[in-house]
Amino acid sequence: MNYDVAIIGGGPAGYTAAERAAAAGLSTILFEKNALGGVCLNEGCIPTKTLLYSAKVFDTLKQAHKYAVKAENPDYDLPKIIARKNKVVKKLTAGIRMKMKAHDVEVVTGTARIEGRTDHGTITIACNDAVYEARQLLLCTGSEAVIPPIPGLDAAHYWTSREALQTKELPASLIIIGGGVIGMEFASFFNSMGTEVTVVEMMDKILGPMDRELSDMLQDEYAKRGVKFYLGYKVVSAEGSTVRIEKEGEQLELTADKLLLSVGRRPVIEGLGLETLSVERFRGGLLVNEFMQTTEPGVYACGDITGYSLLAHTAVGEAEIAVRHMTGKARKGMSYKAIPAVVYTNPEIAGVGKTEEELQAENILYTVKKTPMAYSGRFVAENELGNGICKLLLNEHDELVGAHFLGNPASELVVIAGIAIEKGMTADELGSMIFPHPTVGEIIKETLFE
Repeated sequence: MNYDVAIIGGGPAGYTAAERAAAAGLSTILFEKNALGGVCLNEGCIPTKTLLYSAKVFDTLKQAHKYAVKAENPDYDLPKIIARKNKVVKKLTAGIRMKMKAHDVEVVTGTARIEGRTDHGTITIACNDAVYEARQLLLCTGSEAVIPPIPGLDAAHYWTSREALQTKELPASLIIIGGGVIGMEFASFFNSMGTEVTVVEMMDKILGPMDRELSDMLQDEYAKRGVKFYLGYKVVSAEGSTVRIEKEGEQLELTADKLLLSVGRRPVIEGLGLETLSVERFRGGLLVNEFMQTTEPGVYACGDITGYSLLAHTAVGEAEIAVRHMTGKARKGMSYKAIPAVVYTNPEIAGVGKTEEELQAENILYTVKKTPMAYSGRFVAENELGNGICKLLLNEHDELVGAHFLGNPASELVVIAGIAIEKGMTADELGSMIFPHPTVGEIIKETLFE
């Protein structure tokens, strides 16, 4: 019952840290109250992408004539789409369990609570009527959906992403409250499936901090497909499946078969027993340094619980840094200057590094290089559903500091740009690289010489 490291939370940060720590020779125990994989694998990243891929296939079939392919009266089976999604999740969670077993990680299913420190300095954790001790503790409890205090919402018929991912009946109409990443991905899925979708967003743009120009282009694309947008509106009340929204004193009523709440997420920190430790709070989560250490010696925190970058891939990177630090092998701390953000709509939108808005706010001199995706032969050959854009931002030293893409496969292109930004590559250095032809990635090289 004594371990080198105890990890609370089995999401991307937790299971990555457990595998890395055990592989480094640390005796490791992992506590997870629900299912391995956390929200990302069970209720977030993987389930939504599985549904979105089915929607993308359906979109392609509907447009098959543009590719000189006959596919008359394409249809779908929603219960089977959901069943396939569940099968994918089950397969991946089984893979994580196998990894834990292969590295001799002790996995305990149950709600863990910190009990404090022993006289000899180890940290105690209680779970399922048993008490465990560890020299070091890593907190990876993730985040939960925010339920805003909208009058009447408690009695309204609403979904969060959890319920939306399990539905086997398609609503004829859907109001999505929140036009961020999750909201727009669900807007994309339900719009493709034939649902009448309305998006209500309090900000004056969709997709929060992502590049405004590309966000506006994506909004225009979905507006053409029938999605209605109410930007700058606040939801002031809800009743049944009707919401009242307000902007500059003007009120409107919107009604749909279903409401989907997607207004953000917050770190899970309650009920952990944190009061037994001297950890400092920050942004609703826990304060950490560049090595993911909290203000309590021997206690680390990674992933959404820090309240900083609520992304699965950030959590994985943080977990790797934390374990390296535990084992004395951390050569440098966590870098956040090139964390990619992707929205898996159809078309995809992705960005990494600075946006124009951020550079302007920080008074940083920059130049913009933009090229339509139609300059890529591969893109033209494979995309009949619309155009896209590659937008690169260079600082006064001609270093790449931001890159933003609209068009498939933006999620893959952003990786190339992210590496260049992290390494401080100049336009000449990146442009001198040989890109395979024909690939959509060539658009980066093309754009640098525009």
